[in-house]
Amino acid sequence: MKNTFVITFAIGLAVIALAVAGIFYVQRGAHMELPGKIVKIRTVPIDEEHSVAVADFQLHNSSDYPFVVRTVWLVLEDADGSQHPGLTSSEIDAQRFFDGTPMLGPKFAKTLITQETVAGRATEDHMVLANFEFPEARLQARKRFFVRIEEVDGKIFELSEK
Repeated sequence: MKNTFVITFAIGLAVIALAVAGIFYVQRGAHMELPGKIVKIRTVPIDEEHSVAVADFQLHNSSDYPFVVRTVWLVLEDADGSQHPGLTSSEIDAQRFFDGTPMLGPKFAKTLITQETVAGRATEDHMVLANFEFPEARLQARKRFFVRIEEVDGKIFELSEK
């Protein structure tokens, strides 16, 4: 009698464990993650007190669902740890700036802007152009730049310069 109870209990635990494992397996693509890396940072002075930075980066949407962007910031982090978000530009303004500033080189990718969608299980190249109210020397003396991307549901992801 005792042996029957142990066998029945073990079978019940195994069935429950398989059910939980099945639920986790089915939900594996539902977790929103946006890993990526900054490939290149380019800076150029506008005048003595203003500069522009361009970050080219790569994103991978590891979930099964599309990632819809709410906001994108390019943030400068100084050596002392203080953070300064730049004023980001639209796709049209970025294209005009590249056309008028040949020292930046070519525009490699599309600007990541509000309401832009990154498809599920896709890897895409994007860029962000931001204006900073600092001289270019301060941008060059930075600790790092990072791109902060907020999803429409409020989750925030950061891609950091290495």
